[in-house]
Amino acid sequence: MARFEEKSIPAVFQNRAEKFGERAICAFKNARGVYEDISWNKMNTIVRNLGYFLIAHGIRPGDKVALFSPNRWEWWATDLAILSVGAVNVPIYATNSAEESRYILDNSDAVMCFVATKEHLDKILEVRGKLPNLREIVIFDPIASPIEGVVQFEDALKEGASKQAPEEFDRRINEIKAPDLATLIYTSGTTGPPKGVMLSHNNFFANVQQIYNVDPELFNRADELTFLSFLPLAHSFERTCGYYTPMSFGMKVYFAEDFSKILQNLQEVRPVCIVSVPRLYEKIHAGILAKVATAPPVKKALFNWAMGLAAKNLPYICNERPRTGWFAFQYNLADKLIFKKLKAALGMDRLEFAFSGGGPLSVSDAEFFLGMGIKVIEGFGLTETSPVTNTNKRHKIKPGTVGVAVKDTIVKIGEGGEILIKGPQVMMGYYKNPEATKEAFTEDGFFRTGDIGEIDKDGYLKITGRLKDIIVTSGGKNISPQNIENSLKASKFIEQVAVIGDNRKYLSALIVPAFAELESWARENGVEFSNRKQLVENQKVKDLYAREIEENMKDYARVEQIRKFALLDKEWSQETDELTPTLKLKRRVINQKYASIIESLYPPGD
Repeated sequence: MARFEEKSIPAVFQNRAEKFGERAICAFKNARGVYEDISWNKMNTIVRNLGYFLIAHGIRPGDKVALFSPNRWEWWATDLAILSVGAVNVPIYATNSAEESRYILDNSDAVMCFVATKEHLDKILEVRGKLPNLREIVIFDPIASPIEGVVQFEDALKEGASKQAPEEFDRRINEIKAPDLATLIYTSGTTGPPKGVMLSHNNFFANVQQIYNVDPELFNRADELTFLSFLPLAHSFERTCGYYTPMSFGMKVYFAEDFSKILQNLQEVRPVCIVSVPRLYEKIHAGILAKVATAPPVKKALFNWAMGLAAKNLPYICNERPRTGWFAFQYNLADKLIFKKLKAALGMDRLEFAFSGGGPLSVSDAEFFLGMGIKVIEGFGLTETSPVTNTNKRHKIKPGTVGVAVKDTIVKIGEGGEILIKGPQVMMGYYKNPEATKEAFTEDGFFRTGDIGEIDKDGYLKITGRLKDIIVTSGGKNISPQNIENSLKASKFIEQVAVIGDNRKYLSALIVPAFAELESWARENGVEFSNRKQLVENQKVKDLYAREIEENMKDYARVEQIRKFALLDKEWSQETDELTPTLKLKRRVINQKYASIIESLYPPGD
């Protein structure tokens, strides 16, 4: 078979399929509840048959094809088929509503849409009448009876197999040019309607090479490395770091069932690498602390002793320095008695590389994992940068920073502390939106991230806030809420927090407690409650949070202190609309939804 010049992701896939053949490219949970492998050869047959189907159905280079599905092997196969025939993949978050999906399909001019389940299909059918460009829908899951204009995935593969056009398929891959458009990724839109970020084949290809250059030793052991995929593939973070990168180097990827089963899947797969947003690390950390809170006194004392040693281990693990003498003896004992068992119980005993991005990871969460020997590597990037621009390195980790710029990337600090970026991974622009594209770049061609940061003497970048989130108090002080929120989340009793104060005299906070921790504390301290509402309204509980806020805010200036707070009895989620699909706070929604609670924190005359 023809070797392909590697200037696009489909070319890389074809070359690796030829090289790895019967080796497993990925594994998924089958109907019997066990992980089943898909070989490179089998995946290539599926990709090609789907590509032949797309060609037969008139999909031309440059056509937009949408993909509305959670993470599953079919997502990969469809993406590779779309890109291979020169078309443009337009992913839609699996959790999007019918109206959000309509906006993306309409704005992108999509002519075909792949959907995962009957639920996704129903959302598209609901808005199909408003989408004159949409010619066809293909569904992954079988449906009971035929629907006009809807093709079943199995039937599409069969049709493709009967209309093989290998020369045309190969020609289309060979004709892809590095600057050609590969995808339109619609930003979550924390403010205003989503914008279609145009990423080229070279944006992705360059970013994969940049990630490789961060740690070539790691990637040279590709056949030993297993990934667990659970972040949305519709987001560039998972797509580049948890799909294109492992695929490019022949690593095997397991698909988690969904985020709610992540701990079970971690235990089953015991991956060597994971890519996650901070929420997973926060959840695991909080869960462990909650279990320890109810443990017998001896176990609790043993855990606290081990955690003291974990804290002392930070300079060793962060700088890859060998432990020596009495400390090494003590740490090895703690490892044997506590850390190894804890990691095995979490399915993290083989974990070497836990990448965190998509939002700020609190230093306390990072240090918790680092201390017991799990290298949590924090990085930075945006959808507009494919996404990785910065990352810590395994041999020099600085918790609280997002690391140094990746190869061929210039990161500098502009006006107002804004982080500016130039590099081959920076987007082509926003689709059909020249005004927004122009605004996104400086006159000398740097991408404006909208994030505020500082760079230390070693070139490590620290994110200190977001321009559009900046709170301007009525006294005219500019305050970044993210820093304060991260400091507050260092409390084991605080799960989620939003700092309020724009145009107000002082700062306040809406707090979602870490309920497992709080309930355990309440039982130990004789606080009676029959539900969460009762619990958060208890004065003893309010006093506990006042102390926690004071403790975690002691390094902040007077104007940055939290004067008042409200405890909420429900967790924020994407389903209830307070979080974006990448689990960032939707501040505007929170401000609207909790307007009456917020107003109560600012009584007249205060």
